[in-house]
Amino acid sequence: MAEVEEEQQLQNSSVDQGGTNEIITEGASVVRGELPQDDAGPPKVDSEVEVLHEKVTKQIVKEGHGQKPSKYATCFVHYRAWAESTQHKFEDTWREQQPLELVIGKEKKEMTGLAIGVNSMKSGERALFHVGWELAYGKEGNFSFPNVPPTADVLYEVELIGFDETGEGKARGDMTVEERIGTADRRKMDGNALFKEEKLEEAMQQYEMAIAYMGDDFMFQLFGKFRDMALAVKNPCHLNMAACLLKLQRYDEAIAQCSIVLAEEENNVKALFRRGKARSILGQTDAAREDFLKARKLAPQDKAITRELNLIAEHEKAVYKKQKELYKGLFGPRPEPKPKSRNWLIVIWQWLLSLFYTLFRRKTPKDD
Repeated sequence: MAEVEEEQQLQNSSVDQGGTNEIITEGASVVRGELPQDDAGPPKVDSEVEVLHEKVTKQIVKEGHGQKPSKYATCFVHYRAWAESTQHKFEDTWREQQPLELVIGKEKKEMTGLAIGVNSMKSGERALFHVGWELAYGKEGNFSFPNVPPTADVLYEVELIGFDETGEGKARGDMTVEERIGTADRRKMDGNALFKEEKLEEAMQQYEMAIAYMGDDFMFQLFGKFRDMALAVKNPCHLNMAACLLKLQRYDEAIAQCSIVLAEEENNVKALFRRGKARSILGQTDAAREDFLKARKLAPQDKAITRELNLIAEHEKAVYKKQKELYKGLFGPRPEPKPKSRNWLIVIWQWLLSLFYTLFRRKTPKDD
């Protein structure tokens, strides 16, 4: 009962009360995972090589946490794959924004080497695997999608988002609608608990796992109360991830999460507020103001929104003042007109002529 009350309180809390730290209950439908930085080819890794199998080796790129999945666990992973000989990348779930669901022990034949690698990982871990062709696409390779040459050893860069220990490995496709929504909701609640403990990366993994159960293919089939139930889990996960990303100063990613929610629910105040916050920090002042003004129209009494709009106004005023001073220093005050200099030789000459003329007139007799 306490969990229900806590969830209801989170739903009803305002933007002002929680700010960017608040966890709420709303969703959308893409699992992103942090994109690898180097997209030119397989990552260069200096860590120790671990032999998992005669045909599978592993190097850790980023450490994970917790336990490793056991046989029949349902794992959710992001990965990129290259044919080692040609460096041809033939798969990239980060770019496709769809994680792979892999049940350990029930994987496809060409995923055997990948499954051995995933079985050695912890949640949040990222690693580079070298898999021999015998445990990948085999002697024949694959001439459809993905396109893999014959006898191609494969390099996998893999991140384990998380896993469910479900006994005999019940895949998402075998679950009822209620089971999938319930599983996603439990993940979301676990993420909320981790957020309160300031374990932001771990919290985001739980939200990503929840979103993975609510993929686009699943949402497309829902309508009526089932769609409402699913959205009540999905949208909060995206907004909660945005809150984590703001604290981690990953502002572009926070904007992306809020935009997913706004594509589903254009008047979501928390999505507008958090996206406006991220845009403001990135210096995207006009876009931030637009988000905050729309949010204020929907929630005119919210002090946090008004405060952010005031901060933008003060910032713009300070920038204008600084620019005015800068331009004033560049151009300076208008110069005063200088008096024309006088040629003293000409002045003396004119005086002598005047004197000579006066004396000459005195000596000249007047006519009768």
